Amino acid sequence: KISETTEAQNIMLEAVNMIQTINFDAILWGFLIYFLFGFLLYAALFAAIGGMVDNETDSNQFITVLTIPLILAIVCSPAMMENPENGLTLWLSMIPFTSPIAMMIRIPFGVPYWQLGISVTILILTFILMTWVAAKIYRTGILMYGKKPTFKEIWKWLKY
Repeated sequence: KISETTEAQNIMLEAVNMIQTINFDAILWGFLIYFLFGFLLYAALFAAIGGMVDNETDSNQFITVLTIPLILAIVCSPAMMENPENGLTLWLSMIPFTSPIAMMIRIPFGVPYWQLGISVTILILTFILMTWVAAKIYRTGILMYGKKPTFKEIWKWLKY
C-alpha cells in the first residue's frame, strides 16, 4: 500500500515538473500571432474567391483547393506530436498555409526562436502578397458578373 502511494506521488511530481517546463508565454504569443495572421491570410484568399464568383455553387471548386493545406496539417498532427523536430514538421511549420496549425503543435515542445522568426516572417509576407493578389482578382472579377471563371482566366486577371 505504501509503494502504491509513493508511485502515485512520483507520477504527480513528474506531471507537475513537466507542466513547469512548458513556456506558456511562447504558447500565448504564438497563438495570438499565428491566429491573427493565419486568419488574415485565409480571409484574403476567401475574399479573392468571393470576387471571382457570383454564386455559392461556383465557389466550391476554389474552396476545396484552399482547405487542402489545412486538412493536411491536421492529418499530420499526430506525427508532428510524436516527433516535433523531423523534416515534415519543420517544413509544415514554415509553409504559410500550414504554419498556423503546425507551429502551435511544435511550440510546447520547444522551437528555436530563429525558426519562429522565419515562420512568422514568411506568414506575414505571404499575407501581404495574397492581399495584393486578392485585390487584383477582386478588381477584375467583380466586373465579370455571370461569367464562370477558370484558373486560366484568373491568371489573366492577375496580369491586368
